[in-house]
Amino acid sequence: MFADSHVHLADIAFADDVDNVVDRARAAGARALVCIGESPTAALRAQIIASRYPGFVFHTCGVHPHDAASWHDARDAAAIHHAVDSGAVAVGECGLDYHYENAPRAQQRSVLASQLHLAAERRVPIVLHTRDAEDDTRQFLRDAGALAVRGVLHCFTGSIELASAALDVGWYVSFSGIITFRTWLNIPLLRHIPDDRLLVESDAPYLAPIPFRGKRNEPVHVTITLARLATARETSADALGATTLANTRRLFALLDAPTSPNTSY
Repeated sequence: MFADSHVHLADIAFADDVDNVVDRARAAGARALVCIGESPTAALRAQIIASRYPGFVFHTCGVHPHDAASWHDARDAAAIHHAVDSGAVAVGECGLDYHYENAPRAQQRSVLASQLHLAAERRVPIVLHTRDAEDDTRQFLRDAGALAVRGVLHCFTGSIELASAALDVGWYVSFSGIITFRTWLNIPLLRHIPDDRLLVESDAPYLAPIPFRGKRNEPVHVTITLARLATARETSADALGATTLANTRRLFALLDAPTSPNTSY
């Protein structure tokens, strides 16, 4: 059993066969898929997909840092509020990306702060994207801790120090198929995250693990990531799958979704 804690089922790459993709994941042992709405438009598609699989596919709503320049306070805040009222289990994917820097850094920080306060108001967690922004991400984590907002560093490839900063404020850390790449050498990081704060994800349709690298990724391939992570942590993939499934359910309060808004996490 496993959960895919981060998958973009609303992406156009799945437009023609999302039902088959979901069915393949279920057949492979998936018990929960968290469908990311990285924009209000994607979030609406994610909600529709989740409605076809109640209790199995769950949805989120947020604004990705790549789109921070288009943020509109009233419009986007209202969209996130409405999504949570309609069963969204988290705010996100949101965050800071200083690698591509598609929006000015100050604007990315402002938009992320707005989404943090929305998460605090509605008592839902955050799905955080961070790339080449460790110092500002640490400050954000301190701000989140002060507001008692938890969340997950998704598709994490940062430092042990940043992971520890997240753990210190009750956050989770998620690994993707990147850890199967030959260029991945940071085994200590894979061992650093405590069992009860560990998640796995596909980030599909992106980042397919070896041996599917370069092809469209799917949630079913989380099993490959789990196997690699289990080897690094010297445990079984079955045990790790059950652990990360429980963690996904706990962070996103999945037992409460999608039929009612979250009231706690």
